[in-house]
Amino acid sequence: MDDDGGKLDLAQLRNLVRTYIDNHLYHTALFWADKACSLSSNSQQDIIWLAQTMLLTGQYERAAELLKKHGLVNCSPIAKYIVAKCYAERKEWDKVLDILENDQVDVSSCDEQGDISKFEGPICGRKIESAICLLKGMAYEGSGNSIIIKSFAADAFKEALRLDVYCFEAFDFLTAHNMMTAQEELDLIESLPFSTQCSKEEADFVRFLYESKIKQYCKPVDPKLPNHLEALNENLDVVTSHAVRHFNSCDFKMCYKLSSAVMTKDQFHESCLPVHISCLVELKKKNELYHLASRLVNNYPKRAISWHAVGAYYLLTGRSEAARRYFGKATGIDRVYAPAWLGFAHSYANDGEHDQAISAYFTASELMPGSHLPYFYLGLEYITTNNIKLARHFFREALKISPDDPFVKHELGCIDYQNGNYKSAKKYFEHALKRLEIIYGNVIPEEWEPLFSNLGHVCRKLGNYKISLHYHKTALNICPNNASTYSAIGLSHCYLGSYVNAISAFHKALSIHRDDTISQELLVYALNNAAESQVTTIDSSDDEGLGEDTDRTAEKSTIDMDESSMMEEA
Repeated sequence: MDDDGGKLDLAQLRNLVRTYIDNHLYHTALFWADKACSLSSNSQQDIIWLAQTMLLTGQYERAAELLKKHGLVNCSPIAKYIVAKCYAERKEWDKVLDILENDQVDVSSCDEQGDISKFEGPICGRKIESAICLLKGMAYEGSGNSIIIKSFAADAFKEALRLDVYCFEAFDFLTAHNMMTAQEELDLIESLPFSTQCSKEEADFVRFLYESKIKQYCKPVDPKLPNHLEALNENLDVVTSHAVRHFNSCDFKMCYKLSSAVMTKDQFHESCLPVHISCLVELKKKNELYHLASRLVNNYPKRAISWHAVGAYYLLTGRSEAARRYFGKATGIDRVYAPAWLGFAHSYANDGEHDQAISAYFTASELMPGSHLPYFYLGLEYITTNNIKLARHFFREALKISPDDPFVKHELGCIDYQNGNYKSAKKYFEHALKRLEIIYGNVIPEEWEPLFSNLGHVCRKLGNYKISLHYHKTALNICPNNASTYSAIGLSHCYLGSYVNAISAFHKALSIHRDDTISQELLVYALNNAAESQVTTIDSSDDEGLGEDTDRTAEKSTIDMDESSMMEEA
């Protein structure tokens, strides 16, 4: 109260409203904001603060109607934004776009500094323009899955970021939702007007943080932090970015180590959860995934990722129908949540329902156009349905986005092998192996055993029998007691004319798999040739070497076998 005349101080009442908003006492703020409106005869700034308190208390329709009734939508950028935000909370995306695409508001009339004692809200000028563009992008993304609509959303997010380089939410939509390729992400960062919006030190800081979150498949796995930013080494967001980079490089064990460290410190870290769940699936850690999914559902039942985790668990345990049910629940909460659509597609693929799987993968490709994964899985599905032409097309599309992915190169190598393009197949296989050696060094995981077997097959087709033998024995070291590998070793020995070694390899293959008709027929061939050439002795060490002691070349008679049947499947 004022001492002079007992008049109420409206400025003090308005500050009270903002204090209660800061303290998250929204209903109390609403009560006093309503009284401030009455006492000021519905001044513009008091109406806007009242609408904001209604928005914060979940009274979306009431807030929108208040601002529209007083005619503020077409004369105030803040009012326009609040009304659109109310409709966005109700997921009424068409209404959001109707409001935001009305260009009658003059946003330049609002002070950039956001002086709320003089103007109508806490954010104004360039920042409110950025917020409006961000909301417009969210509306485009929520209103449809078509490629054109996604491009409109991406353009809106880019504009939001250019208007305010600190608007991480816009950057996160572009990167986390895979709206751009790796090169497009780099180009966007280079185009941002850092110099006009922040100091050089701040620009370097923001640039580093953004670069740590983009795909950059060709970049070293763990980029070193600049000296003045070393304090960020333990920051959970930065560690998560390193984990994602390891995942993109197929180093799932290191990714799991880093993501587990983040989850230990913050068990619901938002940006780490997706990559951690993916890692648990890749490493087949069923129990850990079960407990994580249970925690998420108990604490965040209204978030898509919680039900995605449950679906991932059921997918990992081979219960595809249950997995689809929970992936469906995730997409029901957020229909543009691409990981759940990938899970949908995987569950159909596991059940051999290829048409449904292909449809789901196409949906995922529209939702995440900057990711190579939907195209890669589409290629796999078309291989399964024996449509090699389309499979090659989608693998090449995946390779454009992720040029170093060893999985994609391995599949392209398999296609070329099956088509008799052995030199091209060898090139793809060797590129995949080189990438794996960069990632893992000399200890390559056993899931890559087929790559070595396939290198052995293609080298044999090209007449490089000793090298073929080397690759097959490497495959055997990675995955012992594999009947098909022993058969391939025996076949290479046959081509080298080392029939006794071949006989030994075929016997080992048959001891593991008695009904292996290929090994049986090759064994007969080797026995006949061994008898004809009267081979009676053999250096037993040759079974572990490359056959260097055997200088004889294979006889010119053709082995009447379908060697392509020994090719490891992708």
